Amino acid sequence: MTGTTLFDKIWDSHVVSSIEDGPNVLYIDRHFIHEVTSPQAFNGLKERGAKVARPDQVIATPDHNIPTIDQHLTIHDELSRHQVETLTKNCEENGITLYGLNHPYNGIVHVVGPELGITQPGMTIVCGDSHTSTHGAFGSIAFGIGTSEVEMTLTTQCIMQPKPKSMRINIEGELGKGVTSKDIILYIISKISTGGGTGYFVEFAGSAIRSLSMEARMTVCNMSIEMGARGGMIAPDEVTFDYIKGREQAPKGEQWDKAVAHWKSLCTEADAQFDKELHFDAADIEPMITYGTNPGMGAKVCGSIPTMDDIESSSQNTFRKSMDYMGFEPGDVLEGKTVDYVFVGSCTNGRIEDLRSFADAVKGKKKADHVTAWIVPGSKQVEKQAIEEGLKEALEASGFELRQPGCSACLAMNDDKIPEGKYAVSTSNRNFEGRQGPGSRTLLASPLTAAAAAITGVITDPRSIIN
Repeated sequence: MTGTTLFDKIWDSHVVSSIEDGPNVLYIDRHFIHEVTSPQAFNGLKERGAKVARPDQVIATPDHNIPTIDQHLTIHDELSRHQVETLTKNCEENGITLYGLNHPYNGIVHVVGPELGITQPGMTIVCGDSHTSTHGAFGSIAFGIGTSEVEMTLTTQCIMQPKPKSMRINIEGELGKGVTSKDIILYIISKISTGGGTGYFVEFAGSAIRSLSMEARMTVCNMSIEMGARGGMIAPDEVTFDYIKGREQAPKGEQWDKAVAHWKSLCTEADAQFDKELHFDAADIEPMITYGTNPGMGAKVCGSIPTMDDIESSSQNTFRKSMDYMGFEPGDVLEGKTVDYVFVGSCTNGRIEDLRSFADAVKGKKKADHVTAWIVPGSKQVEKQAIEEGLKEALEASGFELRQPGCSACLAMNDDKIPEGKYAVSTSNRNFEGRQGPGSRTLLASPLTAAAAAITGVITDPRSIIN
């Protein structure tokens, strides 16, 4: 009999019942909701006369539609204002904790959960948002769900899910200068494609992963969905425990000791078998950037776009279409291409470490005159910490503005949109056509690479500007 994986330990302990030749009924420990995917679910409850089963296990925060300037004013956009007001009303009617706009704990849902200690190892976590996989960095099973499933979870605190296959991706070795967790995940996706993880739940492992901070681990798990995986996870360790300890909703006293004792058992056993296993060498990873219209179209910043000969014949039409949209040619060198916008933020890279990284890189330098830069904290707490640490002041000295929290330019659902035809180096997670605004051209990268572009005005290897 072989050992048990981390994924199996958590999944199997949360199965309420199994349907023969069908899905499992899975118990959910934490349910996060926001203003975009919850209104229809609450309407469904009202139509059926149903109630929220366990409101104390549901946490809400508006993030997608909120503005990132003048948050003290009424939201100007009518649809956005309606969605935020609807979330507020639904939470009041159902006794759900809401961190509303201007609340000290407001922010992007996948930033708020971890920073408050709501996200903990061994949990099952869902949200009507694909990047729920972020929470897997704590050794939890976290995945996005659709609106009908939001309704199901609200009314039963359970969800019906087929059990995914298991995959482990090992990254061994030391990361080089200027290489970040964002580069790790962009590198992996460029190697296995946006469909390489389809049908799997992925555990990230290896010495390079263990060396990462919690915030960096969240970046890796956040983008596991971009390779088609159901979610990503990392085994909890002392780094995890140190991050959680003392946070508002973390266990305290004797309960803390009991929790840590349990969390230490949440690891994949040495003889456990995965359905698929991949290995990469950290030394091969360099600063990365995308050049196309999906996250798998990535290359080294100091490299070049593939030529048509490098692309399989079945994918050449799609590749050509992507190049036409981006205004690039196959084989183009990436360094030196003009950048119009820089966006630092999102549930991928909107945490305090990301802002520190960017601020440190631009310190003593000046923003390129033609570049518009939006530096957006992932939460009110991140914003507060950035101000207290002097990051806001340092950014302003270099010509940057620290905006207010929100999803911002990650997606075109609020006022922060990239204009048509403009190039944006973005620390977010998706570069689909129109993702940041109709006709916008997105280049995904790390905060360090974003800093290099903001200073020089062109795609630049970040290793050339860091000390």
